[in-house]
Amino acid sequence: MEITASMVKQLRDTTGAGMMDCKKALGETGGDMEAAIDWLRKSGAMKAAKKASRAAADGLVGVSVGGNTGVLVEVNAETDFVARNDEFKDFVKSASAIALKEGGDLSRLLAAPHGGSTVQQVLTEMVAKIGENMSVRRTVALLVNPGVVASYVHNAAGPELGNIGVLVALKSTAPAEKLMPLAKQIAMHVAAKAPLALNVADMDQAVVDREYAVQKEIAMQSGKPEAIVEKMMEGRMRNYYAETVLLQQAFVMDDKTPIAKVLEQAAKDFGAPVEIEGFVRFKVGEGIDKGGDDFADEVAKMAGGR
Repeated sequence: MEITASMVKQLRDTTGAGMMDCKKALGETGGDMEAAIDWLRKSGAMKAAKKASRAAADGLVGVSVGGNTGVLVEVNAETDFVARNDEFKDFVKSASAIALKEGGDLSRLLAAPHGGSTVQQVLTEMVAKIGENMSVRRTVALLVNPGVVASYVHNAAGPELGNIGVLVALKSTAPAEKLMPLAKQIAMHVAAKAPLALNVADMDQAVVDREYAVQKEIAMQSGKPEAIVEKMMEGRMRNYYAETVLLQQAFVMDDKTPIAKVLEQAAKDFGAPVEIEGFVRFKVGEGIDKGGDDFADEVAKMAGGR
């Protein structure tokens, strides 16, 4: 029997399962709609689809580094309990290793072989088995040549697994054994200080404009003339950049030397220029609307449950 697009749509509307799962179910059952529903139930695809509407804002960031390339992968779950589950941790770790091979491309990662299946299919099976919504949210790769890529995970749940993951690429012809300790320290700095950009030129202009407007409004409350306020703004924005721009931030190791100066000293010590080619910082759940019951949250807080 020919499986038409309308049949696939009907089954998808009925079950909420993915299009490819519905097409496969109809093919396996000769187009029998009821049998296809049963097939989806048995495969776990329906169960996984029902979980997909729930916010998955917990989870882990996995890190994998090979040669002069590193990747981060964020995999989300609904609760910290599942995020600490060994099966979940093993999945994140293996997904990170696969992501390294796939160059930090999310679609390629999800379609990549994993055991006798694919990464996405393994995740779907975990959702059905564990009973929580889970997703591979994002992945990214960082490459440098010549130089090194160092990683750091904060609140580690296991080797190369945590709720904050960082990659830092140092570009230099200096020996890797000299570069790597510094790169790791800067990765720790990025985890702690959460810079928004490497330098001022890389800052999101909309973010800068919004900060400028807020700071100017505060400065205007002093009652000083506009010309004086504009002078004040130079200092206020300089302080803002010192807090948000990596090269201008005070190195977390001594809390006083700007990262730019740290690199200058390293270049002298190593006998070759040293620069930050790039950095990436993933924090689990950042930017996800967790939704939920605000009243229930407040009651839990009042009861000391959080």
